[in-house]
Amino acid sequence: MPVDVVIAGGGHNGLVAAAYLARAGRSVLVLERRAEAGGAAVSERPFAGRDASLSRYAYLVSLLPPRIARDLGVRVELRARPVAAYADGLLIDADAASERTRASFAALGAERDHDAWLAFQAAIDGPARRLFETVIGPLPTSAEARTVLGDAWPLLAERPLGATLAERFEHPLVRGVLATDGLIGTFASLDDPSLAQNRCFLWHVIGGPWRVPVGGMGALSRALAAAAVGAGAEIRTGAEVQRIDGGEVTWTEDGAEHAVTAGHVLANVAPPELARLRGKTPPPAAEGCQTKVNLLLDRLPRLRTGVAPEDAFAGTFRLHERDDELEAAFRQAAAGEVPEPPPAELYCHTLTDPSIVDAGHTLTLFGLHTPAALFRADGERVKALLAERYLAALDAQLAEPLDGCLARDAHGEPCVEVKSPLDLERELRLPAGNIFHGALAWPWSDDGDRWGVATDDPRIVVCGAAARRGGGVSGVAGHNAAMHVLGR
Repeated sequence: MPVDVVIAGGGHNGLVAAAYLARAGRSVLVLERRAEAGGAAVSERPFAGRDASLSRYAYLVSLLPPRIARDLGVRVELRARPVAAYADGLLIDADAASERTRASFAALGAERDHDAWLAFQAAIDGPARRLFETVIGPLPTSAEARTVLGDAWPLLAERPLGATLAERFEHPLVRGVLATDGLIGTFASLDDPSLAQNRCFLWHVIGGPWRVPVGGMGALSRALAAAAVGAGAEIRTGAEVQRIDGGEVTWTEDGAEHAVTAGHVLANVAPPELARLRGKTPPPAAEGCQTKVNLLLDRLPRLRTGVAPEDAFAGTFRLHERDDELEAAFRQAAAGEVPEPPPAELYCHTLTDPSIVDAGHTLTLFGLHTPAALFRADGERVKALLAERYLAALDAQLAEPLDGCLARDAHGEPCVEVKSPLDLERELRLPAGNIFHGALAWPWSDDGDRWGVATDDPRIVVCGAAARRGGGVSGVAGHNAAMHVLGR
């Protein structure tokens, strides 16, 4: 029996699209290869014998528009973190104007940079938030976006991020703490003339502070799936799409092949994967460049600086993220070398939401500048080397070895899990492990594509991170794909 819409891929964007379309009266079939819907936004228990439900891939939310949650009746709590960042003794509260933050800058010898930090925030926060209000409407033109951003346009969209930060801040650590928002999942120099780092930076600040989903990332995906099913959509898991031919979709499930015809097919997959499903030559995959390490601790370790671990790990804990260290790591990785020292950042979900474990704490480490190419020849060796270097870098910040704080699984092994870009390629079908499905784009366009989701076939619509306003755990691409199909 034909349906109105088939959605290939049950990640969070596909679930958002399904919910909107079903609520509008369309018949919707979602096909998800894995055993659970949610894509990268899932919670799993990777450590044998330990009741710890980790956000195993995606781990924070900053871009989910409140309107999407309201429209779909999604009531998952997103909690703010009290601390924004900690780096080598520098503690920055979520309210960077706090006296504690000012004193921390002064102790670093960067008191003037505290004033510069507040001025930079004031210059970009308001304009970025106003631009965020446009992401679930028709695409603005570049001229319209420039008007919205006003004086922030040159800072965000014209000059390389590295030059802007070097001009405004004196201390390399302060510059680096700000700069990493331009490098999360993006392999680029801070001075790249393509401004890939600027686009990444804009997407990381546009939605405001990153927030912790209570119950883990899986709680959000389960709520979105419930909204879709409650509106009448059908979600089939263990259903792997094999071919997309215009409006006809073929998939396998329980060893049998099935086919369905739809008015529209929403592709919640990366462009190389979509090309393969359509029988076309896939474009080159943009390489992912992140390593993720999931850890379970019996307790948080003490720090050499004397800063309480409940403060340092509540925000984003930085390792080797001075701007010169970031640039050196990029150049090493671009030359095919594993960065030494490798920049990374960590945070402790359980300080904000203890519900995901029965005891102890989780730590999520996100390593930068580790492109997929580094893992292709001997991925397991490189993963082990990076894990060793990350933990050594963390140990250098601690007053006690991390090993003494690590939980053990049912087999007596340390609770440490490493995910490389190639692991994401294998497990999530993200070509080259790119978490954004490709290079991030500006959230505006002059090409006439009203919603930023069209393909060369009017029956096939992009609804995932490859959309013009995709990337991150936001639901924006799913919303916009649904609006495109509904003709709004």
